[in-house]
Amino acid sequence: MPETLTVTPADVVAARARIAPYVHRTPVLTCRSLDGRIGASLFFKCETFQKVGAFKARGAFSRLLLLTPEERRRGVVAFSSGNHAQAVALAARTLGAPATIVMPKDAPALKLAATRGYGATVLLYDRREESREAIARTLIEKTGAVLVPPFDDDAVIAGQGTLALELLEDVPDLDVIVTPCGGGGLLSGVAVASKGVRPAVRLFGVEPEAGDDVRQSVARGEPVLIPVPDTIADSLQTTRPAERTLRIIRALVEEIVTVSDDDLRRAMALLASRMKLVVEPGGSAGFAAVLAGRIPRAAGARIGVVLSGGNVDPELFGRLVAGVPA
Repeated sequence: MPETLTVTPADVVAARARIAPYVHRTPVLTCRSLDGRIGASLFFKCETFQKVGAFKARGAFSRLLLLTPEERRRGVVAFSSGNHAQAVALAARTLGAPATIVMPKDAPALKLAATRGYGATVLLYDRREESREAIARTLIEKTGAVLVPPFDDDAVIAGQGTLALELLEDVPDLDVIVTPCGGGGLLSGVAVASKGVRPAVRLFGVEPEAGDDVRQSVARGEPVLIPVPDTIADSLQTTRPAERTLRIIRALVEEIVTVSDDDLRRAMALLASRMKLVVEPGGSAGFAAVLAGRIPRAAGARIGVVLSGGNVDPELFGRLVAGVPA
């Protein structure tokens, strides 16, 4: 493990012990028909069954459990398009801390409602005209609240990595792990945890074609800022990775690949028809890449596929998969 990385396998192990009473150990599912279609053995880590319906609960609890009593009293601020918002809101309510979440006006109604339902105060902004970071900074200056970033935080990254420890306990001999990639927190945590347990495992992150900020950043060697991506994968509409996530990804991840919105729709349709799983567009990105043949040397491999979230409005889900061959 490179010494310059800010998160270590030991940090992920500590995060796992910290969050164990608060999160689910999610199942790993298989499907023979999909194995046959791909020509590989697939093992789906179903974070769709995690609290708040996404892996983000892991990172949120990991960070909030480190707050001092005084910090809990002052509360927390986060910004998110949905899954991190819900996770921070739930963790804050569970631990007795007030939470204010900055969310884009075009965030899915399902995620907005859930965040408010967990008791958080939601502030809406225009993601194409306003800076969520600037809004959060102003709130923190006024209230003294603690910022809980969606990915630019070591404790958050370590928390996300805990799913990889579970996956590799259930399937120790994986050749490949594929995860969706937004700001890189999930991929970074999974990479650190996986390489600590199984150094030979190959890691891939998957972004939307329209939002390949991490792929561009890896190529350039520094964070690249892109416009807000136009994609159905709302959970992957990040515009820039953090320096810390980029450093981990460049050190440990084999490649960042991209998928189209049509690839995402096909993956969602297949997961629904063959496995009876409802997965949101961004959550299906890993499988979409495998299905589209974007993972090198996948034939015959044992592949762990992280299904990172299932928070999608039923009506929208129906429209997205309607007419898609499965």
